[in-house]
Amino acid sequence: MNIFRLTGDLSHLAAIVILLLKIWKTRSCAGISGKSQLLFALVFTTRYLDLFTSFISLYNTSMKLIYIACSYATVYLIYMKFKATYDGNHDTFRVEFLVVPVGGLSFLVNHDFSPLEILWTFSIYLESVAILPQLFMISKTGEAETITTHYLFFLGLYRALYLVNWIWRFYFEGFFDLIAVVAGVVQTILYCDFFYLYITKGASGIPHVVQPVKDPALPPLWLRFEPPPPTPQHKRARVPAVVCALCSLRSPLAQRAPDRTLAHEAGRASGEHCGDRK
Repeated sequence: MNIFRLTGDLSHLAAIVILLLKIWKTRSCAGISGKSQLLFALVFTTRYLDLFTSFISLYNTSMKLIYIACSYATVYLIYMKFKATYDGNHDTFRVEFLVVPVGGLSFLVNHDFSPLEILWTFSIYLESVAILPQLFMISKTGEAETITTHYLFFLGLYRALYLVNWIWRFYFEGFFDLIAVVAGVVQTILYCDFFYLYITKGASGIPHVVQPVKDPALPPLWLRFEPPPPTPQHKRARVPAVVCALCSLRSPLAQRAPDRTLAHEAGRASGEHCGDRK
């Protein structure tokens, strides 16, 4: 194993961990495409069926199990635990337009016409376009959270490092897999525009969600006035409803008060209360 494949695997793992931590800490999956995560779960499931038939190394088996477990954990958080925060109205990409053509292509172009090989080829083709629902969702909403951009960056970095890994293996090991290389190039191209914005402007240069900040020091709108000190005569007096109705009609500030008594106080503060009528 060369350094490019190792760093590529670590970048892939970092992307998955960033996404899971984001969902768990914020208790929300807003801005995340559930359809992309379903496609990635399908990718890992169909690719790593060889777990039941062959053993390559402890590292290889561990990474496969981690990818499968994390992908289904992400799907569970989006569609089950935090379903109320899932933005299905913007996650509208037609995934059948990806799965059906990819499935047909995997039958036509593969290394060996056997079930495991066809499923492996299907996973390679599908991974190259699985991020499209997420990119489509960002383009539709026009915004993305900073953590989501970090996730996309590390995911794209993983594919770029794997391209270098294949070049390394071709020159030093004589290994070349045309299907994996072409699919990797396609996937990397999909990230190019995002990479450009991320590197030149940073994560802050990409439109992101700005959460409104509430100032606890500010009172409600209907209390943002300075009423005069109450006189002993009306300090504890209940104001008749019909009188306070006049205050509400005369003073826009009093119209925002939650009850008649406060409407009367607002009317007095604005100089347009029932006692001023002629």
